[in-house]
Amino acid sequence: MREIKASQIVEVVKKLCIEANYNLPDDILKGLKIRKKEEKSPLGQKILEDIILNAEIAMQEKMAICQDTGMAVVFVEIGQEVRIVDGDLEEAINEGVRLGYKEGYLRKSVVKSPIERINTDDNTPAIIHYRVCRGDRLIITVMPKGAGSENMSALKMLKPSDDLEGVKRFVIETVEKSGPNACPPLIVGVGLGGDFEYAAYLAKKALLRKVGERHQDILIARLEEELLNEINSLGIGPMGLGGTTTALDVHIEVYPTHIASLPVAVNLGCHATRHATFVL
Repeated sequence: MREIKASQIVEVVKKLCIEANYNLPDDILKGLKIRKKEEKSPLGQKILEDIILNAEIAMQEKMAICQDTGMAVVFVEIGQEVRIVDGDLEEAINEGVRLGYKEGYLRKSVVKSPIERINTDDNTPAIIHYRVCRGDRLIITVMPKGAGSENMSALKMLKPSDDLEGVKRFVIETVEKSGPNACPPLIVGVGLGGDFEYAAYLAKKALLRKVGERHQDILIARLEEELLNEINSLGIGPMGLGGTTTALDVHIEVYPTHIASLPVAVNLGCHATRHATFVL
């Protein structure tokens, strides 16, 4: 049994909160540069150029890419042979978020109650997803999720008779309705299958996959490509001001489902779909 101190987790989460908010992942930055060359609209090209410049300045100057530094979504993969000592895992994660947002000068955006709207003043609590797996490693991924793209996300319980066409229609309609509000170019995460809450989890997890990386299933990979082409034909363009780059990529994650269900969730990631990972 391998022991990991809670204090180590605090330090890792703190650093990941800062790193994710300062540094756009390489695959997204590369995707933006490729799309800038392919963009048909001169205004769209200029906006993409500004987005790239903004990301580069944030990285060099060590400052937040966006003023909305998000609610901290934390994915934890914990090996069965790992034991957390000298503290509580969840408390350690939240303490890491608390310190990261304070020391990184990141905006605190979390309110204690969705009704009373009083700020917690430290961006906690985080949204934490746990997965127990084999081995003796602890893998932590922090995704600061901004409200602009999150607010335009959607879930629908389709009927099996809606079939693949119904899935495609719902994904495209969700992106079309979002217009400029989700800050395109987007990464479109789609969760297909499972049940009501698991489809939403899959959609969010899909945003972690690298831009340009296709699903292992050929049929799903083909669907990702098809949806990407159709979304980029909508004409929404960078920041909603027109063009051929509405999305950088579409990522679909699937899971078995009930014979009477066809759950579909769409989680939109803005042009700054930030995340950072560390392995303990």
